[in-house]
Amino acid sequence: MRTVNQVSKLTGISVRTLHYYDEIGLFKPSKLTDTGYRLYDDDALEALQQILFFKELDFSLKDIKAIMLNPMFDKIKAFDNQKKLIQAKRDRLDGLLSLLDKLVKGEKCMSFKEFDMSEYFQVLDEFRENHSEEVMKRWGSLEKFDKMVDTFKTNESEMAKMAIKQYGSIEKYTQAMKENMNHMKSMDSIHANTDDYIQKNTAINQRLTADLSKDPSSNEIQMIVEELVSLFNEFYQDTNMGENFWALAIEGYTSSPEIIATADKIYGQGASEFIGQALKVYWS
Repeated sequence: MRTVNQVSKLTGISVRTLHYYDEIGLFKPSKLTDTGYRLYDDDALEALQQILFFKELDFSLKDIKAIMLNPMFDKIKAFDNQKKLIQAKRDRLDGLLSLLDKLVKGEKCMSFKEFDMSEYFQVLDEFRENHSEEVMKRWGSLEKFDKMVDTFKTNESEMAKMAIKQYGSIEKYTQAMKENMNHMKSMDSIHANTDDYIQKNTAINQRLTADLSKDPSSNEIQMIVEELVSLFNEFYQDTNMGENFWALAIEGYTSSPEIIATADKIYGQGASEFIGQALKVYWS
């Protein structure tokens, strides 16, 4: 049996993340001690390994849980499929590395297939075709939706850079948008509760920045940060925000003049840097 700290050191997954996996029922400990400590056996570690393969292939935690709890789940077949998908991913990354090697050497390589967003635009077209009522409800008319898509296409290069930075790749971004569109009804609930979320978020940030002389890594501050993250996760639970969302949020709070100016105006001079550092500690 291994403790949660030992599993964390073995896998590189933070203790906080392992606790979260337990809370959502994705990865449960094999046993709890009388004092409540989590213990994991070899079968549990094998399940965690399976989870990490799915995560590497950009499956959402919700989907991974549904797959692994399915009574028909075949782990050997899953390993085989994961192997094929990871090989395909490897081939694409090899192509990117080859392109970068040429660029580092100063070669002129006008190859943009690695940043091609045509599949994403195809997803938008298919969504418009198959969910016209949802489109009109969300955007007001098909024409407004088409105008939005045209704007995206005009700024395709910038969108590609954003997608890669936040989601890791165009493929991940496209898959995330597919998931988010499939959860359109859940997003209706999100928009309906936006005002409540903003009020709660503001209240938590006010407590977080009430005394900027405090240590961002202190237990008191980190508990408030945990509230902030939990509120965000609850509000956007059916929305794929990308694997690098929090890293970009931290970068924004500490480096973006616009975000710094806005946060400091609301919460006080230096608040943006403080929030960014507190988040950085939380996710480290």
